[in-house]
Amino acid sequence: MGKELFPKTWQEFLNNSGYMPVVINSIERHFDADWSQPQSHHSYYEMVYVKKGISVFDIEGIKTTIGPNDILIIKPKKRHTLKVQENSTGEFVVLYFSFAPGTSRAETRSPSDIPIEDFINFFAGNHTEPFLKLKVNHKNDIITLLNRIVAEQAEDQFGSEFLVYLLILELFVMISRVLKLEWERSISDGSPKQKELVYLAKEFILNHYERDINLNDICKYVFLSPSYFARIFKQETGYSPINFLIHTRIERAKELLTQSEDKASDIALSIGFSNQQRFNETFKKITGMTPLEYRKVTTGS
Repeated sequence: MGKELFPKTWQEFLNNSGYMPVVINSIERHFDADWSQPQSHHSYYEMVYVKKGISVFDIEGIKTTIGPNDILIIKPKKRHTLKVQENSTGEFVVLYFSFAPGTSRAETRSPSDIPIEDFINFFAGNHTEPFLKLKVNHKNDIITLLNRIVAEQAEDQFGSEFLVYLLILELFVMISRVLKLEWERSISDGSPKQKELVYLAKEFILNHYERDINLNDICKYVFLSPSYFARIFKQETGYSPINFLIHTRIERAKELLTQSEDKASDIALSIGFSNQQRFNETFKKITGMTPLEYRKVTTGS
């Protein structure tokens, strides 16, 4: 038995109101003992929270068993079926959602604004499983919040639909934090995954060094905490992330001083320095010369 918990009128209002770039397609509660899901294939995400019972999902040919307090997030356009285990009573809350247009990283103005959609795709991209699976304790805040959503809907009082939506937004924040923690724990020292993340961070710096970026911006791009990221970055490159950023800017400054007639002050601003004095001090510290001295030595003028 399934019940949609989110009326279309409230859904349309909230999805167009700018509260959050999450579009709630529907919320359903299933609690039939013999409920199963035939092959499904849709363009939105599906999140399944298991309250009771043992079931088996087949997602793109990959079988995974889920039980009480498991949370499964299936990515869009992935074929999947579900069957409740015999002699088991299943109870599920199923949330179908998508993301509003313009919320992916490629479309954000700031390179460090990382929406949850990008993190979900980054955490489980096409090179890994087509789903994410979380096992949480029954006392976990995520479970508490999911149960509040179900309970609030059952009250069916004025304003309940709006409160349910706000609780769902809080749910997404919690889930993203758990995913990020699991992501960091999954990275071992010297692993290919670590090397790939450092490579991505270096590419981020090389592509955005002329902007006002800092350590937090770089960390957000690869979904790691500053302390952990700084350690693995130096382990792989021999530089701290900020030193790598500074050296990248100075290398570009050398090119511009040699290949153009731009003023040192203009070059400073074009490569991410806030003022010429800071640029001059940094340039001399690294090269042993001021920018003008370097230009004279390399160009003879």
